[in-house]
Amino acid sequence: MSAFYSQTSPQQSITQNDIEENQKVLNQYFDPGYSASFIKNVIGPINHHYFKCEFVGFDQLPQRNNPKRPLLYASNHSGMAFPWDGMVFSSMVLKKENFNFKNAVRTLAAPVLSQSNLMNPFMIKNFWMINGAVDARFKNFATMMQQSAFNILVYPEGVAGIGKGFNRKYQLQRFATSFVRMALKYRTDIIPFATVNGEYINPYVYSWPWLNKLSQKIGIPYIPMGLHTILLLLFPWMFYFALPARLTYVLGKRIKPYELINKPFEELTEDDIKKVRDQVKDQMQKELNRAVEKFGKKKYSSGKIVGNSIRNMLILNYYCPPGWPVLFHEHHRLYKKHKGQDFTMKTGFWSGLKYLVKNPLTLAFYFPLLGWIPLLIKGYRGHRIQ
Repeated sequence: MSAFYSQTSPQQSITQNDIEENQKVLNQYFDPGYSASFIKNVIGPINHHYFKCEFVGFDQLPQRNNPKRPLLYASNHSGMAFPWDGMVFSSMVLKKENFNFKNAVRTLAAPVLSQSNLMNPFMIKNFWMINGAVDARFKNFATMMQQSAFNILVYPEGVAGIGKGFNRKYQLQRFATSFVRMALKYRTDIIPFATVNGEYINPYVYSWPWLNKLSQKIGIPYIPMGLHTILLLLFPWMFYFALPARLTYVLGKRIKPYELINKPFEELTEDDIKKVRDQVKDQMQKELNRAVEKFGKKKYSSGKIVGNSIRNMLILNYYCPPGWPVLFHEHHRLYKKHKGQDFTMKTGFWSGLKYLVKNPLTLAFYFPLLGWIPLLIKGYRGHRIQ
């Protein structure tokens, strides 16, 4: 489902036996029922009351050119923000498909997202993988390509895409070649789409490469520098903060990489693949520029939010960022309590107080400074940071 920024590198030594033995990675944590429940009770209402995302050109989702292989959805990533753009996109696509993954997407996500609890939303263990994400390693990518149960969402800029800073908004960073290599090898199409206004989830925040390299050593892909940084230190819930950017997803022109070159895959050199990658990136940048020009003038859904606030005063606290820690954790608790059976969360005022009591860790998100102590202990317990 949700998440984020993918980055892989080719490993030509991987065999078919390796891929067959690696099949377990697809379903080791994945729980489709959890994804459906999370969309119904959490991210769906958050999108409805807060982001109010819009899809342009997605009236009907693209169909596969090769029924046996997944399509590769690819987009730009938002700089200096937790990957809400990818979470909302994948969730709402799945909802459009009535929670059937066949024509929806699962995400190839940067391994940094699963290396520590801290990088899972509000430290819910294995959150990304439970919702269908797979670590972006070449063997995992190859394994995902040899199935037809779902399509794949990639962010070819990698970690650089979300750590690029507001001064480089909407400027595509260097693309990985892996997704082009896979599209060429398996003769499947790339479905590009532009994510507009995601840069305003956390605007006017900047980064320095040397600081990001240091933060990556502790499992954090970047350190945002701006007013947000001070607030983040004071209030832990700000680590996952997002402004109500009017997320707009604009479908681009389908790309057939195998038609951009006149050699069979086995004869392609690394330079050949890079040339195809550069053509793909050039098309995506041009389409992104046009989409920003057309849909990027109104950056926030503030007018609609004010109206919603008046009509839904009692439940607003759940669907604005300060309420998200409680909302995420209570859903997780209830899903386990109901053992995967369908349920509907209550969102009354008194229900919120009860949720805080039943999820005591969430209180730490609201304690200035001191709240970071228990959260960091939990965030790095059993981490896999390399």
